[in-house]
Amino acid sequence: QVQLVESGGGLTQPGGSLRLSCAASGTIFSFNAMGWYRQAPGKQRELVATITRSGITNYADSVKGRFTISGDPAKNTVSLQMNSLKPEDTAVYYCNCNVRLTPRRSPVDYWGQGTQVTVSA
Repeated sequence: QVQLVESGGGLTQPGGSLRLSCAASGTIFSFNAMGWYRQAPGKQRELVATITRSGITNYADSVKGRFTISGDPAKNTVSLQMNSLKPEDTAVYYCNCNVRLTPRRSPVDYWGQGTQVTVSA
């Protein structure tokens, strides 16, 4: 079993910055990717940013140029630096990892419990 522990988040004003961090623990054979998703009230969960084991990143168009994802495969951690935050960034942010628990098993997704980010004046 894999557990994801998130930290960071909170309340900030428009134009402010926040940093989210996530650490994975458990018996993991290998990571395929880690990332962040978010869900605003009344909306579906959406991708924010992901990073693969080889360091390839992918961002939602709405956060490009403002958010930066980084990961440390050796420590099983991933962070999301969020700058120039907007009210529309308000959501619950979820950490995700796609991992193999053993060499023969198919990759599996795990999710954190979520952390609230609120951007408001």
